[in-house]
Amino acid sequence: MPSGSTPSGIAPSQANIRAMLEKRYGHGRPLHYQPNLKQPALKQSTNGRTGAALNSAMAIPPISSPLPPRQPAVPQLPVPPFAVRVLNNLSFGVTAAEITAFNALGSDDVSRLTAYVDKQLNWSAIDDSAVESRLTTAGYNTLGKSLTQLWADHVLPDPAWEVRMRPAWEVQRAALVRAVHSKRQLREVMVMFWHDHFNVMATDFSTGPVYVHYDRDVIRQHAFGNFRAMLESVASSTSMLYYLDNQSNTRAGPNENFARELLELHTFGSENYLGLMDPFQVPPCPEDPNFPIGYTDIDVYETAAAFTGWAIKNGHWQFPTENDGTFVYRSTWHDTGPKYPLGMFLYPEQAALKDGRDILDRIAQHPRVAKFICKKLIRRFFTDTPDQALIDSAAAVFRANWQRADQIKLTLRHILLSSAAYNSWGQKIRRPFEAVAAALRALGSQWTLPIGQPGDEYTWRMGLAGHTPYDWPAPNGYPDTAAAWSGSNTFGMTWNLLGWLTEKSIDSVPIAPILATTRSSVTQWTSRNLVDFWCQRILGYLPARRQILVDFMRQNGAETEVITDTDTWSLNDLRKHYNQQRLRSMVAMILLSPEFFAR
Repeated sequence: MPSGSTPSGIAPSQANIRAMLEKRYGHGRPLHYQPNLKQPALKQSTNGRTGAALNSAMAIPPISSPLPPRQPAVPQLPVPPFAVRVLNNLSFGVTAAEITAFNALGSDDVSRLTAYVDKQLNWSAIDDSAVESRLTTAGYNTLGKSLTQLWADHVLPDPAWEVRMRPAWEVQRAALVRAVHSKRQLREVMVMFWHDHFNVMATDFSTGPVYVHYDRDVIRQHAFGNFRAMLESVASSTSMLYYLDNQSNTRAGPNENFARELLELHTFGSENYLGLMDPFQVPPCPEDPNFPIGYTDIDVYETAAAFTGWAIKNGHWQFPTENDGTFVYRSTWHDTGPKYPLGMFLYPEQAALKDGRDILDRIAQHPRVAKFICKKLIRRFFTDTPDQALIDSAAAVFRANWQRADQIKLTLRHILLSSAAYNSWGQKIRRPFEAVAAALRALGSQWTLPIGQPGDEYTWRMGLAGHTPYDWPAPNGYPDTAAAWSGSNTFGMTWNLLGWLTEKSIDSVPIAPILATTRSSVTQWTSRNLVDFWCQRILGYLPARRQILVDFMRQNGAETEVITDTDTWSLNDLRKHYNQQRLRSMVAMILLSPEFFAR
């Protein structure tokens, strides 16, 4: 008997279910079967393991175990100090203060890493009121609005474009402000991860006015929480309902957009897609035979039918008085017939929302879903080619805790305290947004990105680099591999933006206080002292190309020659007089270096 939603009574036979599916999709013909599936070697199922066996599977790999050597994404770079490696992987970049704080967390690297991860995972105990005050002071006035307020203020009045889209613009700009200034660094990293995973384009006409709700009440609320709860929150959110067209998915006009992306992008991954295959020919999953090994097109169609009627109160002509932007279940739009998704039979006429919720329950327990999510998490933090052993052990944690409120937190702790966290370096490169955030953090910038018109210079330049927050038009989100961000145009535009940050002043206040910081921190201004100070501050260590920077800074002078701190030029001896432009250019050269982009 197929597993799944089975109320009391006799379940339909396989023959009856097949007949139902053939009538629905085969137009009287047998369901298409593609016998080209490559089955992996069978593994021991985790279902029904003893407590000792399960604990062994969930155990964090020994942190002292070496990882197999790999070619780094940025080759031939020195290995930075441990604090620098951890902070660059688990946050938006090092600062001098955070390096000091990290090194004070314990007596050895393992204890310091453990203390840092546990502190960051307990994000609600970290006072982050300063960054919220910064946003409020800068005029961000939509981030606290409820969904109904957003709808009333930015949709119903049919406002001007800049009013309609202001919530989206504020979320996009606040992403940089929080990445630079928030003390909850790991949470901000995970918020961006989940935004890419459950991608909704912020500047879409329909999603923009309510994007604050999606960011705050869906992504942020569940970033460290429960994946199953996050799935339903995403599926019922106004932004996602619009973006993937499920708000118009009805029994009279089925729309499979959301259903396909739910399976392909949000849960299984395309590697577990079996095409248009007879669902009764799908082999059981080797990790747990209670589940099919992957999903088929029939599963997509059945899932789409299960989510008919999930809609929005948006003044639809059939319900003109319901118009506040909130989620609603339209029972008259729902396909109430029987369904057979993912090897599970759903009886007809189930209670409101139950068809969709049964599918989400099924997905949340699937071993291949657990591996897909864990692989993406490991790839985000450490390497484009995650070790299978860590994927498997993290997936065991993910599945074992699928009903716990802190499931994601427990899985993250397993990954972030693994040998990958301890040993990995140079396997990733910073994407443009991450490079900008890291630069502003290292330079000690107090700049708060202004909110106003969409065409401000920073946003324009970030768009040229290809990484404006939450602005990827396709449902798959921004890519997270070095190959995707290693093109000459991407690097060129990112370098241009980093150079702009070192030069730009707003209302006569530099975005990056390079001169003021140098004056307060470097007593004797020699070329070597200046280079060493800024390398330590930006990179956390002295790079192999240090001498190139010193030679640039000294020009024709000696390395030990004191550079005068003055705004004037001496026509008699240019070498003895400080050139602010040269100092800013030297700092920019560090930001453009392979050492800065590696993590």
